[in-house]
Amino acid sequence: MFKLKKQQNKARRGELKTRRGKIQTPFFMPIATKGAIKTLSYEDIQLLDPEIILSNTYHLMLRPGEEEIKKLGGLHELMNWEKPILTDSGGFQVFSLSSIRKMSEDGVEFRSHIDGRKMKMTPEDSIRIQTAIGSDIMMVLDECVELPATRDYLERSVDLTTRWAKRCWDYYNKAKKKSDKPALMFGIVQGGLEEDLRKKSAKDLSKIGFDGYAIGGLSVGESEQEMYSVLDYVVDKLPEDKPRYLMGVGYPHEIVEAVKHGVDMFDCVIPTREARHGRLYLWTDKKIDFEKENDTDFYQAVNCKAEKYKFDLTPINKDSKNPLLRKYTKAYLRHLFTIGEPLAQRLATLNNLEFYLELMKKIREGI
Repeated sequence: MFKLKKQQNKARRGELKTRRGKIQTPFFMPIATKGAIKTLSYEDIQLLDPEIILSNTYHLMLRPGEEEIKKLGGLHELMNWEKPILTDSGGFQVFSLSSIRKMSEDGVEFRSHIDGRKMKMTPEDSIRIQTAIGSDIMMVLDECVELPATRDYLERSVDLTTRWAKRCWDYYNKAKKKSDKPALMFGIVQGGLEEDLRKKSAKDLSKIGFDGYAIGGLSVGESEQEMYSVLDYVVDKLPEDKPRYLMGVGYPHEIVEAVKHGVDMFDCVIPTREARHGRLYLWTDKKIDFEKENDTDFYQAVNCKAEKYKFDLTPINKDSKNPLLRKYTKAYLRHLFTIGEPLAQRLATLNNLEFYLELMKKIREGI
């Protein structure tokens, strides 16, 4: 399933085998929350050529819904995507509905943010829905604690997350016996910024024997250094022969640092969300310095709507493999944002996702 090819200090280069193909690690997953990467067409995605994308269980269970997805043949068939899909359990989205949810040992009750209807999600429900979606890497249902939180609450939350993870694993293994090509399942380490609780969570989940391990509950307001500190004491507690996934991270320099801490997988809304607001990620003339701590010199994030680009006739990205980014200028992109033309968001999204995918390629080459 996971093959470690090379290691430099803690940074790892490997290969993750899924039922729909092999993925070179470290890698980044573009976000297709509701079964689409916002603003992009099938042809756009094919040209970007990501090895895997991420979709969300909560949003897909609401629309089009579990039964509809099953009748349509699964998400791969619906969106015409042949490569792997990782699905979040939906836990983060459910727990963000703090004012309209109620949690118990059994699971969580909540109201849809769309129409207010009452719904329930248990660990078993989450895995059943992810199976219907056709997920190739499924995530367990976990409790995403809003920080700051009391020590007592974090202790109870970590134990609950482990119990839910075991229920997900048991349900998954019963269904796994009926499949010729089963999906993979990852556990999620929680514990806030408490070192002993993070280590306990990692230890307890490792005993269950998941196919991979995610580190959740970060990039939610803590400082970069606090995040790196958690990685310092958590990553070493996870099995070396399993992939490690840092959920929801991050900015380019944060990804480089996390790889240096031993992380293999990433996802984040930054490249797509910021593109829709006119923020472009561009390479500078400096290479990634893997020896420098928190190196930010290799890239810049610019506001393409700024006045200084009004007469800038240089290409959006002269080295892009996408002809649109080579042909259209920064001045034209600025103009498109000024007049509210949807093409602006598409071009910026193409640029940023290409940057992030190229970033991972450069990181792999540097290990």
